[in-house]
Amino acid sequence: MFQVSAGHPTSFDKHSYSHSQRRPIVPQTGPAVQLPRTLARPHYAEVSRDAIAAVAPELAEVPAEYIRRGLRPRANEMLAGIAALAPSHMPSSMPRSRLPPCLSIPIRTTSSSQPTYPTHILAITSSKNPSDMATMFPVHSLVLASHCAQLPRLPHSSHQPHSPTLQLPVLPLSIPSPAAFSVLHSYMYNHRLESVLKALFPMPSGFLQSLSPEAVQGALASGPTLHQLSSYLCSSASGSPQALTSHAAHVKELWQTVVALGIHDPELWDTIDLAWEVILGAFNLAAAGPM
Repeated sequence: MFQVSAGHPTSFDKHSYSHSQRRPIVPQTGPAVQLPRTLARPHYAEVSRDAIAAVAPELAEVPAEYIRRGLRPRANEMLAGIAALAPSHMPSSMPRSRLPPCLSIPIRTTSSSQPTYPTHILAITSSKNPSDMATMFPVHSLVLASHCAQLPRLPHSSHQPHSPTLQLPVLPLSIPSPAAFSVLHSYMYNHRLESVLKALFPMPSGFLQSLSPEAVQGALASGPTLHQLSSYLCSSASGSPQALTSHAAHVKELWQTVVALGIHDPELWDTIDLAWEVILGAFNLAAAGPM
């Protein structure tokens, strides 16, 4: 099986938390909710030059950050290439025990003048909750190789320029959360921070609108903004510890999956930090009761 290194966090280092570090989270009813103060960032590791050279030999000596920046203007072309795959031949999931070595997928006509077609299909399963069903994600090898330091080299894939069909290798991959990978799959193409937050829990639409990295950093440094966001989340959850625990689990799974893949993107990590601060603040507000 094609899979990442096992050396990633799989559980919390639990303790009680409050924004001010003065008060633990103790709901009015039920057991205390124990959460870590922060979600640890792993030591930085750059992506493998061998992995990049395997999928784009001409870029072997180009700095990885330059490659990632160069891919951003091509996001629409690559997403158009994914959208061009005929749904009748591109299943959303398949039994893990029946995964083929490759899928033959017809190409549909798209509105994009120059679609860039995917090179592989990842068949994602959860390393925490083994299931026979794998979730299928068409991907571009250079996007993965330039973002994911923990992935090994991808096998070769080729496409005949005028062929109406793609032959895409299917790669089984076990990571903490297929659902979290869906968020990351989109992010590695469009780098939209607001989409990451929207996938985790409710946030004010005004805050999410065209969310920039600077806005995320500003929110992290602003106590009033954190309080406002936490209040919104607490209200959306009707102060329910169970609902907030579910939101916290989404953030935790995203964190674990980012670490497992070795994605060292400062803007993404700042967004995960912000999500966690908002979650913890919402727990504290819920524990304090009506204001």
